[in-house]
Amino acid sequence: MAVTATTPATRPSAATSRTGAAAVTAALVLLVTALAVVDITQGTAAVGAPEVWKALTGRADPDDASVVIASRLPRMTAGLLIGAVLGMAGAALQTVSRNVLASPDTLAVNAGSYLALGLVAATGVSLPLLASSGVAFAGGLTAAAVVLGLSGLGAGTVRLVLAGSALTLGLTAVTEGLLLLFPQQTEGLYQWNQGSIAQNGFGGVLQMAPIAAVGLLGLLLLARRVDALALGDDAARGVGVPVRATRVTAVVLAALLSTAAVTLAGPIGFVGLCAPALVRPLARRFRAFTRTRSSLPAVGLTGAALVLGSDVLLRAVVPADTAVAVPTGVVTSLVGAVFLIVMATRVRDTAGAAPPDRLRIRSRAVFLVTTVVLVAVLAGVTIAAVLLGDSKLLLGDVVNWAQGRAGRTITFVLDTRVPRVLAALLAGAALALAGTLVQAVTRNPLAEPGILGVSGGAALGAVLLVTTVPSVGSWSVAGAAFAGAALSSVLVFGLAARGGFQQNRLVLVGFGVATGAAALISLLIILTDPFNATKALTWLSGSTYGRTLPDVAPLAAVLAVGVAVTALRRTELDLVSLDEDTPKLLGLDLARGRLGFLALAVLLSATAVAAAGTIGFVGLVAPHAARALVGRQHSRVVPVAVLLGAVLVCTADLVGRTVIAPAQLGAGLMTAVIGTPYFLHLLVRSRR
Repeated sequence: MAVTATTPATRPSAATSRTGAAAVTAALVLLVTALAVVDITQGTAAVGAPEVWKALTGRADPDDASVVIASRLPRMTAGLLIGAVLGMAGAALQTVSRNVLASPDTLAVNAGSYLALGLVAATGVSLPLLASSGVAFAGGLTAAAVVLGLSGLGAGTVRLVLAGSALTLGLTAVTEGLLLLFPQQTEGLYQWNQGSIAQNGFGGVLQMAPIAAVGLLGLLLLARRVDALALGDDAARGVGVPVRATRVTAVVLAALLSTAAVTLAGPIGFVGLCAPALVRPLARRFRAFTRTRSSLPAVGLTGAALVLGSDVLLRAVVPADTAVAVPTGVVTSLVGAVFLIVMATRVRDTAGAAPPDRLRIRSRAVFLVTTVVLVAVLAGVTIAAVLLGDSKLLLGDVVNWAQGRAGRTITFVLDTRVPRVLAALLAGAALALAGTLVQAVTRNPLAEPGILGVSGGAALGAVLLVTTVPSVGSWSVAGAAFAGAALSSVLVFGLAARGGFQQNRLVLVGFGVATGAAALISLLIILTDPFNATKALTWLSGSTYGRTLPDVAPLAAVLAVGVAVTALRRTELDLVSLDEDTPKLLGLDLARGRLGFLALAVLLSATAVAAAGTIGFVGLVAPHAARALVGRQHSRVVPVAVLLGAVLVCTADLVGRTVIAPAQLGAGLMTAVIGTPYFLHLLVRSRR
């Protein structure tokens, strides 16, 4: 059988492989050329192919020539450059990390660059394009180093995606906080972060082209060492390749390529993930593509085709005057999210499923003491949240307000502040309970409504209704949020259920759904109210600003039902969280139990998002801390987690609106800053 597999009759020769690879590359060149021609002819002005040809030959009308030379050609050239460098950067990262999901997006390179540029913009310093490129490079490289260090090379696909997505959430939260605090200094940065290849002349392209050329040349010179790394560290060392130095150099060069694209057009999502994945199957047919020097041009052309194809598709489907406002990065993010979900159903993670928590048994006295302390802390935080803010009050003022004897000013302050405090408390409790249910059902300690895309789906549903019907009531917003969360959860849990919820497919599909939801939310914001990004950011950052008692009523009702159901079904929840066999042996309908608990978690997450915006990591931190304090029995975990979630979000909301008063930061931003380090700590601990 070995002889048959290696005979010349059944295995393509090296010459045939090179010829086939050359043919594929030529076909890609033709595809990119055709897309470039179509891209030049699209736009708001009536300038078609004949006018473009006349402009290139110097025989066009001055107005037509101005449109072609100043706008369309630079846009097309930028699309070519950005797609090529992102594709090659993704290919290099996937090779040296031996991880098919490595890319500038999953390694938080784009988020690091976004934060670095946001920090510079907040200071009011205006930098030239090359200096901005250096700042973005430093931020992106630092983020990639953190993710690779935490995830471990070759440790499995899911760990890298988890570390990258968590760090992306944290860094993006900090950046959005800067956008809210310094709106004038950072004006336009939010739109830039969506990724647009639109250009005003060739200046930016000409400045970034040398940087891209340096990165590409470096990867080509490093190609033989990178090919050796693909065989394994020991094999590479055996042929004299310095493994660590090669890996670090490749990551630096990939970050340099990504920086050129980010500086020129903002983050164009998932090109670095999709392009290498599309070329990878060709390596099984044409051996020439197994070598980096042969595959890099093909990957670069595929990346260029993805960017130009997305731009062409956008302007072919959407009216020209509307397409101008829609960044190309939104389209590539949507395509990439679908691509990631498909890959998640096929990728086999070498790290296996996450191990269950060790069984901890705490005494009843520990549970009672913990509960009493948390109740006291919650009461103190609630009182502080009611009294403190841009206007400081006394307890007597609150008593008078409750009795209807307060003055007009105090009445106004408390009428607006008390609903905010209630929204924070109830949202924190609901998210903590939802996280507890999701972690128990999936038996995955890293599962959380935000990471699994449930919160993103709820936010998409709420934003869709609010942007299309601005005058809707709170119950309608809650219903829309639940519909969005239900659709996203059906997709995530439906795909993850195949093979068991312990499979790492769950978090990969969830990350893809969350990314797609974020891209659609950005699209809605841009299309419906492009000049009001601050309002959208305020809501998406988990702000309780402007909440009223009717807004809080749906959440209070759902939380009461959720706590009651969980208390009645606590034993069943314990059994579901153990394993697959024990519940069946005891006669429990495992599928029905899972579905019921997941539906309750989705309902809790949706109403929390509708009442307080997007607040991440509460569903991760609170259940973990509760299990560490009182053990794994859900009769004890649930009340402690609910109290911890309420304390965490109420404290975050209090800090966000008092520390820098009268300016405010959303509770979601604060919890992301707290939750990101904790999540990364859990990854490090599980790695050990």
